[in-house]
Amino acid sequence: MANFLGDEAFRAMADPTRRKILRLLVKGEMSAGQIGEHFEISGPSVSHHLSVLKGADLVATRREGQQIIYILNTTVVQDLVALILEMFRQEEDRT
Repeated sequence: MANFLGDEAFRAMADPTRRKILRLLVKGEMSAGQIGEHFEISGPSVSHHLSVLKGADLVATRREGQQIIYILNTTVVQDLVALILEMFRQEEDRT
């Protein structure tokens, strides 16, 4: 799980647009349209970024009528932070 989490999450977070989406979702759940209002990119581009984040399990979704609501997957984000901290601890131990 940790390798999958690290690889997928790091790839997803490599893009500044996706990092901004995650920062938006820290404040609360949002629809794709609400997220898109914060960017000057097309709807399909926003959807692509959300799909990548969902594929990395950094966001979860739920349906509300015809809208899909995006929610930060705090469990995975916490796991990712723990993984990053562990990487730095291991590096410190080597020096």
